[in-house]
Amino acid sequence: MNRRSSLAGAGNRLVAEFFKTLGPRVFRQTDLSLILGEHRQAWGLPASLTVSRFISALVDDELVKRVSLRSEKYRDFVRYAVREPSPYLLGASLGQHAYLSHGTAMFLNGLTDQLAKTIYVNDEQRPKLFPPGVLTQQGIDAAFSRQQRVSSNVYVDGTTRYLVVSGKNTGRLEVTEIRTPDGGSVDTTKLERTLIDIAVRPDYAGGPHVVRDAYAAARDRVSVSVLVATLKALDYAYPYHQMIGFYMARAGYEAKRLEALKKIGLRFNFYLSYGLREPDYDQSWHLFVPKGF
Repeated sequence: MNRRSSLAGAGNRLVAEFFKTLGPRVFRQTDLSLILGEHRQAWGLPASLTVSRFISALVDDELVKRVSLRSEKYRDFVRYAVREPSPYLLGASLGQHAYLSHGTAMFLNGLTDQLAKTIYVNDEQRPKLFPPGVLTQQGIDAAFSRQQRVSSNVYVDGTTRYLVVSGKNTGRLEVTEIRTPDGGSVDTTKLERTLIDIAVRPDYAGGPHVVRDAYAAARDRVSVSVLVATLKALDYAYPYHQMIGFYMARAGYEAKRLEALKKIGLRFNFYLSYGLREPDYDQSWHLFVPKGF
């Protein structure tokens, strides 16, 4: 660097070596606080060096880049990135145990080649105990007569939007680390979990037509047994297996691969998406679908 470093002495060299050897990473302030606490003595940094001064020095020395994610409704988020920050890494940093999901997971799992400008992030709710409800046709009809609720927890960085979904607590079921196009890695839902999520919330994937195309792209890769086991573990009240079976049928899956979904039952009429007007009815899955779908 052409100017004097903000971290004086040998500590500066050791700190620089540490951060320069990292691959693409995004840190919260708490992450950098833990790094300072763990390495302070080895790096020869004084006890008087505060976390805020340490972070300011890292930014001044261009070892990390400060990134501000502007909220459309809530408080802004500040993150610190090593190298040019990836939108995937930035998205996954928006919650302590967050992971990428829905339309973004669809792209990362190779189910679409359309790179959307919205990054979908699932930051699961805490476990909740609800008394089991009784599902009725009247209740289903009322719930799906309305438009799907869309999260208002949105952040913006340049032209990229980050939509944070407060999903039900699943213990990060079927989440794994996936390589991103920029060479980093990030936690994302696996293929079968992604197919379930985009069927349940099609507005987070581009709509039913995009979801159908994703099911077609997954046809030779998906394990139906894993998908059914994952769906059962998610323990949804609504019969989402009916829409999943419909998507598979429309995407050309063999009839024998759909038997496990059929066996769950067809007790209710269900809906492919919310707010349908004058829908068509698919008798084989007892499902209302968009007209002409």
